Parts: sequence; structure tokens; C-alpha cells
Amino acid sequence: MAGRTPGVGQDRRARGTGNDRGVSEERVELGFVTVPSGVLVLGMVSWADRRPESGLSSERARVAAAAGGGHLSDGEYEAVAVPAAGGRALRVTARTGLSWYTEEPAIAVLEVELGLPWAGESDEPVQLGDLPVDRCGMVVGDGVALDAWIGLNGEPADGLADVTYWGLHADDAHPPFGGEQVGTHGQSVWGRLDLPVPEAEALAAEIGKWRGGLRGKGVAVTVEKHTDEQRFRKAGADHPLLAGTIEVAGCQVLGIDWEAADHAMSHHGGRDCGLVHPVTLEPDGSGGTVLRWTIPQAESEDEDEDEDE
Repeated sequence: MAGRTPGVGQDRRARGTGNDRGVSEERVELGFVTVPSGVLVLGMVSWADRRPESGLSSERARVAAAAGGGHLSDGEYEAVAVPAAGGRALRVTARTGLSWYTEEPAIAVLEVELGLPWAGESDEPVQLGDLPVDRCGMVVGDGVALDAWIGLNGEPADGLADVTYWGLHADDAHPPFGGEQVGTHGQSVWGRLDLPVPEAEALAAEIGKWRGGLRGKGVAVTVEKHTDEQRFRKAGADHPLLAGTIEVAGCQVLGIDWEAADHAMSHHGGRDCGLVHPVTLEPDGSGGTVLRWTIPQAESEDEDEDEDE
């Protein structure tokens, strides 16, 4: 019963204008991260909680950062690790392009200000490797703090969970089960929030058995534990690019969800389908260094055919 709540966050992206899918010059603020270890990681949310077990712990990240930055992979999880200033908050921004499928803004260039002077011999970018867009999202944060990341199937540090229910007869189920309206999915989405996990699971079981004298069940229910993966999605639900900042092991960590339809049409398959995008270190134009992840907007088959003609 764990999973995402329909209609919460996923339909709140700012609508783009026009048909130009070029990259915007305007930067969208995503948030700030703190990296007291001096090692910043940009990586996939999927399997992030398995980093210590798979040999991609903070020590591997530290070694890569000490060498100037590098790509980390265990065949499933992927990330890059780079050196960063440990004594200040680091700004994360994005420039956007229009998704060919949703025609809404999607991240085209992600940048993290590293708080360090540019040390390159020229202004040419330093190639660190490439990354796929993870269907579960991406995370930016301190390499040591991310060793403590709690994934979707983990147990929440606060012991709490949210119960949400929706469907044809959700409004009829509201009087006996209560809650507040937390979104829409054709019909109302109701939520009982911040419940102890055992209480949340018991409530969900009761809602799952309810029919209220109506034909068929007509109600779907989910339990969302307050894991780090769930918390960043909740924090970013109202952000136009679904970016949310949370605290993990005393550090500010940024999670970036991906609009489901855009990911399915533009990024599904990841590395297996050759859909990976370059990560570089580059000068910021004022003597500093930025980490840059460039994600070209895919084109539809119709556009490809038009170009061929």
C-alpha cells in the first residue's frame, strides 16, 4: 500500500508558453544544500539507501572528490562526487526547456554553486561522466549525510506516516474515516497525516475493507511513511519543478522529483537505452566553480520526421 498519492504535486508544474523548446535564460531557484564534509554528491534516488552496502559509501565519494571529481556506479545506482565548500550553503538552480510531451517546463540544465575557485588551466569544462534521469528522482547533498538516507521501503526516523485515500466513493468514505483534503484526482484525495506507523497501517486496512453499502469498493488507499524519499517529495509538491529541501543527518539535502509523464516519454530506459546526460565542472564566469548537468530536451518522432522532410 506504499506509494505516491495521485494528484498531489504531480499536477502543479507551471505551464509553459509557446512552442519554443530552447533552454531558458532565466534560472529557477531549487534550494540550498550544506556539505560540511566538503564532498557533494549528485545521484539517483533509487537505491540511494543501499550506497553503504554496495561499496559506494561516503569513502568512495571522498576519494572521487579528492581526485577532482568523478563518476560512481555499482551497475544500478549512479552518482557523481565533487569537492565543495563545507562552510556555507550552496545554491542549486535550473534552467528549463519545454518537454516535447507535456509542453511544460522541465529541467534542461542543473547547476550547483560549489563555493570553490575555478582551478582549471583553461575555461574548458571538465568532464565527470554522465547520468540518467532516475524515475524516482535525483538527490543533491553531502556525501557523508547521504549514507544515512532512508529509502521508500525503510523505516521513518520519526515513526510517522500519512494515509491518503481517493476514488469514486472517497467522499462517502470521508465521514467514517475523516482527514483533510490533500489533492484532487478527478475526485477528492483525503489524508490523515502524521500518524504513528502502526495506527496508519491499521487505518489503511480498515479503509481497504470498507464498502459503505455501495457496489464495489470504489476507494484506493496508500500509506506513505515519512522516509527521506517521501519527505523530499512532500517538501517539493508545490515547487514548479518538484524540488524540495529536507534535513538528513544534520545537513540540508535537495531532492528533485520528475513529472511522471515527461519521464516516461523522455527518459524511460535510462542508461540501458543510451539516455544519459553529461555532468561537468565549469567556471561560473566570476572566478568560481559550478557543477553542471545538461539534459537536452528530447524531440517527438513527429518533429524528427519534419526535420527529415
